[in-house]
Amino acid sequence: MNLIIKNGIIVDPFNNIEHKKADIKIENNFIVQISDSILPDKDFQVYDAKGCYVTPGLFDMHAHLREPGREDKEKFSTGTRSAAMGGFTEIAAMPNTIPPIDNVTGLKFVQMLAEKEGVVHVHPIAAITKGQKGETLTEMGDLFEQGAVSFSDDGYSVQNAELMRRALEYAKMFNVPIIEHAEDKNLAEDGMINEGYISTLTGLKGIPSVAEDIIIARDLLLAEYTQAKLHIAHVSTKKSVELIREAKKKGVAVTCEVTGHHFSLNEELLSSFDSNLKMNPPLRSQEDVEAIIEGLQDGTIDAIVSDHAPHTIFEKEREFDYAPFGIIGFETLVPLTFTNLVHSKKLSVYEAITRFTKNPYSILNLTSQGIGEGAIANITVINPDLELEYKKEDIVSKSCNSPFIGKTFKGWPVLTVVEGKVIMQDRKILV
Repeated sequence: MNLIIKNGIIVDPFNNIEHKKADIKIENNFIVQISDSILPDKDFQVYDAKGCYVTPGLFDMHAHLREPGREDKEKFSTGTRSAAMGGFTEIAAMPNTIPPIDNVTGLKFVQMLAEKEGVVHVHPIAAITKGQKGETLTEMGDLFEQGAVSFSDDGYSVQNAELMRRALEYAKMFNVPIIEHAEDKNLAEDGMINEGYISTLTGLKGIPSVAEDIIIARDLLLAEYTQAKLHIAHVSTKKSVELIREAKKKGVAVTCEVTGHHFSLNEELLSSFDSNLKMNPPLRSQEDVEAIIEGLQDGTIDAIVSDHAPHTIFEKEREFDYAPFGIIGFETLVPLTFTNLVHSKKLSVYEAITRFTKNPYSILNLTSQGIGEGAIANITVINPDLELEYKKEDIVSKSCNSPFIGKTFKGWPVLTVVEGKVIMQDRKILV
């Protein structure tokens, strides 16, 4: 597709561009011209991005597509379209499918699905241990050679410190991080929400914050010892942020991420017993929320992710105790970020976009030219002033387990371009 994006404001952390008004011309999948003014051409579609930010394609480095095994929740066809609706041209898919992506055959299968049914780029993450059982390492070298961008047992924490050490040492050989779901299962076992006043009030079994903190402390020591890369998934506690901040000061090769729901919501909402608020790690205290935002502001937290975790209506509408953890997140992550961080002056647009683009690429040792002449045209356009209600009937994901339905947010993606092809335009999927 040939396209001219006019009147936009380029924000491109790859090229250190914070605010540049320019037109962009795309031809045959590539950016061929960036100029103050590009004249319309009868062979080119024109998109007027006046007042909008034009950014490199956004990257959500933590998502669950459920296929293979739970196609009733999500498929590559629906999940990648949901990602495109959210403004993402790149996503990294976690391996906790059925069966887990713990061998080359499984990896090749999801790569085939991504190629055949996906409309955005999917970067597969392979399991650390076979069956995600925490007992035996996968063939990490083979998986990396065949395209795995990292390793994680997300959904489970590697409880065995010796096994975690060896995983870090192997991953170091390929210059990729181990992505850790930090949770001591003995401390967290059978817990459902954050341990504290609300868990006492509701009678729901709590997950203490120290269950996360203690694994992070252990893994930081192991990362320092092995000099390997460690990435902490979905940080949720004040102490986690403090531990990671101090480790970075010491030169430990650690990065981390936070979800939109963990900087937007707190545990007080759980008194409603709404199972769409049940997630792991759980929503924490307001003090933890404020510490997370501070971690974003000072650079301790490197990436903002959705942890997109679709579930069926039947599963989520069961009694709270039996409902699974997780919410969908592709389609609300950008508006959550703009509403709760950018418009409130807690992060600049450039800082927010950095956590959606340059930082995830760097963490996973991937490269991008950003928005430059000759670069592949992976582009997102965000209207910061667009105010919309998030409605159930507008959800593109196959599932609708979200606590944000019915809420209004300001700042939405309006154009998603993948290799020069318009996938989403003006809040509609075109493919």
